[in-house]
Amino acid sequence: MDEQQHDAHEEMHTHHIHTHSSSHMNHMDPSVIVFFLLDDLKQGNTMPIHFPRRKPNSSSRLLSKQEADSIPFAFEKLPILLEIFSFSQDSPQAQAMENTLRECETEPIKGETKFCATSLESMFDFIQKILGLESQIKVLSTTHLNNSKILLQKYTIIEIQEISTPKSVACHAMPYPYTVFYCHYQESKSRVFKVSLEGENGDKSEAIAVCHLDTSQWSENHVAFRVLGIKPGYSPVCHFFPADNFTWVPSTTTNDKASI
Repeated sequence: MDEQQHDAHEEMHTHHIHTHSSSHMNHMDPSVIVFFLLDDLKQGNTMPIHFPRRKPNSSSRLLSKQEADSIPFAFEKLPILLEIFSFSQDSPQAQAMENTLRECETEPIKGETKFCATSLESMFDFIQKILGLESQIKVLSTTHLNNSKILLQKYTIIEIQEISTPKSVACHAMPYPYTVFYCHYQESKSRVFKVSLEGENGDKSEAIAVCHLDTSQWSENHVAFRVLGIKPGYSPVCHFFPADNFTWVPSTTTNDKASI
C-alpha cells in the first residue's frame, strides 16, 4: 500500500495538471506536456508527449458502493482518514489525499458538472445521468501497444479518427488509498479523437485526445495556457489522456476520419 500511495502521489501532476504553473517549457514538469492546439492535429506532425505508465497494483481498486459509503470522503474528515489509513500528517500520502479531497470539493466552473466517484455504482450513475438513463454507453481509453519505460518522447501522428458524439464524460484517476475517479462534463462544445502515434523510440500508442473549443470560463492560471502561449477564449485547447483516464460516450458514437 505504501508503494502504491507513493506512486499515486508522484502521479498527482498528471491528474491535476491544471494546478501547476511554469514560466518556460524547458523548466516545466514533463507531465504537463500533453497539451496541443487543434491545428497541430495533422497526419505526419510530430510533437513531444508525456505518457505515464502505471504499475498494476491490486491494492488500488474501485470499491463497491457499500464499502465506499462506510468510509468518510470529505476534506474536513482528513485527520480521521489519515488514522484509518495509517498515514502521518506530513507524509506524501497525506498531501496527495488532501489535494484530491480539496479538488473534489472545489466549485465547478460555469457549464461544468463534476463528481468524484468512490465506487463503481456511483461512477455509472453519474455517467448515465449525463449521457441519458436509457443510453447504452462505451468507454474510450488510451492504449499503449508496447511496454515502454520512456515516458516523454516525440511522437509522430500516423492516423486520426474523430469520435462523433453529442456528449462525453471524462473520468480521471486520482491518487488515493483506493481508486477514486474525478468525472466531469462540460456543456461547451468539444471534439474527441482517437490518434495513432509512433514514438521516436519505436513505441506505438492508440491515444484518446479531447479538444475543448471554448476555454473562456477556464482560469487564466490554467497550465495549458502557459504551455501553449495563449489566453482563455475560443482558441481550442487539446490534450491527450493517460491510459488510466477514461472518456465515456454513447454506444451509438461513430468513428470518422478526422477533418481538422
